[in-house]
Amino acid sequence: MSFPELFAAYWWLLFPLGGMAAGGFQALTSARERTHQRKIELYKLQHPELAGQGDAEPRPGVGPSGNGHSTADVERVMSEHDGLNRRWLAYELDVAKLIDFPMMSDVREPLTVAFLRSKRDADALRPLDAGEEMAKSRWDDYRNAVNAFVVAFDVAEREAHRIKDSAYSAPERQRLGTARKLVKIAQDDAASPAERQTAYKRARRELDGLIVLPDVTIAALEQKVARMIDKTS
Repeated sequence: MSFPELFAAYWWLLFPLGGMAAGGFQALTSARERTHQRKIELYKLQHPELAGQGDAEPRPGVGPSGNGHSTADVERVMSEHDGLNRRWLAYELDVAKLIDFPMMSDVREPLTVAFLRSKRDADALRPLDAGEEMAKSRWDDYRNAVNAFVVAFDVAEREAHRIKDSAYSAPERQRLGTARKLVKIAQDDAASPAERQTAYKRARRELDGLIVLPDVTIAALEQKVARMIDKTS
């Protein structure tokens, strides 16, 4: 029987098979979400100082418009938000740090995806300034989003520092070690411009296929290398 004849005879099987495939994908996604949630809860149990963050109830307060918050409340949460973004940028702008803790840039890791998503949510809800008028619902959403960012980032950072490069094979860890040394040479004032350029290019080759460096990380390293070359030229 030819393929067109087979298709004509059994086309109706496409619907149940499609439903089974969709159901399997949904089950896999749900399982990953449950695993991620269990990790979050386990970390909260292991680290009591994190308990209650990310799901806090609105705190009482009296704002200028009676929305349950004051300018000082908003300033405090915005300051905490800024501190978290600085901690995140410490990885984004430092290749050596990403090599030491590659999970912090690995979007295949659910914990990394979770903190990046919570950062996006907090950034989207952030007011322009502490004096901006906000409805109580928006204030609660922003404060809870920052709290969720705190928890998600702490969990991801602790896990990244725990596993370091253990997810890589021995040859891959050797390449990471070589890249780490080359990055130091690329940023070394004592090295010649040619040595820095060569070290930078070799470091990129060693990392290729191991760590996907964010564009901002590459730009920061290239600017640093270029500044050092300009100083000696």
